[in-house]
Amino acid sequence: MARLHLFDLDGTLIRGSAAPVEISRQLGLLEEIGVLERELVTGLIAPTDYALRAHALWTDLTVAHVAAAFETAPWLAGIQEVWREIRERGDYCAVISLSPSFFVERLLGWGAHAAHGSRFPDVPFTRPIDLAGILSPAAKVLVADRLCTEFGVGRDDCVAYGDSMSDVELFGAVPVSVAVNADHHVAGLATYTYAGGDLREAYALTQGTGA
Repeated sequence: MARLHLFDLDGTLIRGSAAPVEISRQLGLLEEIGVLERELVTGLIAPTDYALRAHALWTDLTVAHVAAAFETAPWLAGIQEVWREIRERGDYCAVISLSPSFFVERLLGWGAHAAHGSRFPDVPFTRPIDLAGILSPAAKVLVADRLCTEFGVGRDDCVAYGDSMSDVELFGAVPVSVAVNADHHVAGLATYTYAGGDLREAYALTQGTGA
């Protein structure tokens, strides 16, 4: 049976940062996004509140800003190599993130079979945000289930990679998980833990586990 590898983005594929932080860096708004990040992590605001305020913060955002944020983000090494190997094995790889879809979907060009993020309006913004499209930690599991159906696999065939509280529910739903540069919320829940800068090393931990 094929396996489905499910990757978080912020703090996992992007080491020590997040897509909204890198986007805001391009706009000179690091302090402002830092406030939102802290409020989200501590539970003071919900993902929908975060999305509304980030959307308002990014009024001057352009496609060029997004491209620059993507290109200069502190990515783990080896992402495209891992995804190429996954494809060559006949397995599947997908990214599920609470970050904006306009950033997350750029990873399709790196070889992901699917990339799902919170749905924001097209950049530059000319429309309000639709909160129905904003993902939550629980929604990650729902997206994973849809991907299982799409690829003809089950939850028992999944491997999840994540780093923080937003990954707890998905880690609890699949049999194999890898905590990547993780905080205490998920490190104790994971099948494997990895600290470092190369996704190839994190992926290697899962080889030989029959999901």
